[in-house]
Amino acid sequence: MNAKPVYIIDGARTPFLKARNAPGPFSAGDLATAAGRALLVRQPFAAEDLDEVILGCASPSPDEVNIGRVAALRMGCGHKVPGWTVMRNCASGMQALDSAISNINAGRSQLVLAGGVDALSHAALLYSRTMVLWFAKMAQAKSVGQKAALFAKLKPGALLSPVIGIMKGLTDPVVNLLMGQTAENLAFRFGITRDQMDAFSVRSHQRVAAGQDAGHYGEVVPLVGRDGKVFAADDGVRRDSSMQGLAKLKPFFDRKYGKVTPGNSSQITDGGAWLVLASEEAVERHRLQPIGRIVDSQWAGLDPAQMGLGPVHAATPILQRHGLGLNDLDAWEINEAFAAQVIGCLEAWKDAAYCKEQLGLDAPLGELDESKLNVDGGAIALGHPVGASGARIVLHLLHVLRRTGGRRGIATICIGGGQGGAMLVETV
Repeated sequence: MNAKPVYIIDGARTPFLKARNAPGPFSAGDLATAAGRALLVRQPFAAEDLDEVILGCASPSPDEVNIGRVAALRMGCGHKVPGWTVMRNCASGMQALDSAISNINAGRSQLVLAGGVDALSHAALLYSRTMVLWFAKMAQAKSVGQKAALFAKLKPGALLSPVIGIMKGLTDPVVNLLMGQTAENLAFRFGITRDQMDAFSVRSHQRVAAGQDAGHYGEVVPLVGRDGKVFAADDGVRRDSSMQGLAKLKPFFDRKYGKVTPGNSSQITDGGAWLVLASEEAVERHRLQPIGRIVDSQWAGLDPAQMGLGPVHAATPILQRHGLGLNDLDAWEINEAFAAQVIGCLEAWKDAAYCKEQLGLDAPLGELDESKLNVDGGAIALGHPVGASGARIVLHLLHVLRRTGGRRGIATICIGGGQGGAMLVETV
């Protein structure tokens, strides 16, 4: 548990924009800067008053490797405010928050801007090793004849078949499985059907659409493109999503026996999210009005081939520390990497053998009331810009609690590589 109170003062995020088979209109730096400026301009303190800026990003571009510092400078924080970048795959944004908490608890910082960003539509296309070696030999060639000989050996297919960077990034190098294949593992383990996955996905789209219509996404700040086009809302939601429509989609990760399709998986998306975190001293000094506080956080590791169960392993210790049952909380956000993954988490908590063998519990935790889970939908409809999602779910969870009169909730996320992260937040 946090040694000192860590308050959430405010937060904002960009619309999550679906990748449409081409680089989107905004780079990761654009997204982080736009959301950060919109958030900072409404604060009673100056951007230069921040003690540090921490940004999670799983796939920064080569010219923005330390994107946290780049964003800090572009947002007008000045030269003296440090900015740095963290990477914990899908939980990079949550890791940024946790890093801020650690520094506030240690007394090194009092006022921190922390969040996450990724522009996955801008993920790099890479040359294969064969092509890289060809370029190296070409650079070493000293005569026209040597270069001509190398050109004669060049096969057009090697040049025109780049390695898709995002596919490499979404493949676990230890177990050599795409993230979607790990979701297939959970579907097999818990007997999750295709209909269950598709029904969960339809509900996600329906909840996001209803949330947008009701104005439940007040944390979203509009973006304006270079051509003047305004992007005001998340654009991945499919209002006409249906079981019939999803049934037409073929499995993507296991084409012969699988159940995981693009329709019951999170979308490739661009987006960024920020939160302002403050100590009690900073709240008093700047006369801030907190909207909540982060009470506790937890990280957990598990088999990378079962990575989708990370939320179970991370959230359960928090529940134990605070003497809480699953339904003692007023709201839950479990990031929807895949429908099978979220359903798998719910099944694991009900499974006596899993709870005993993997969590060391005497009895299963039971059945989570799904009316408390992702009440405004999740990443299947919104998208999953990897670096941003961990920050997004913490921010939106707090908005849900304040809107519904709830007090406590947990935001939790699975992490590629076999990890999970969770945070317990409460309103003030």
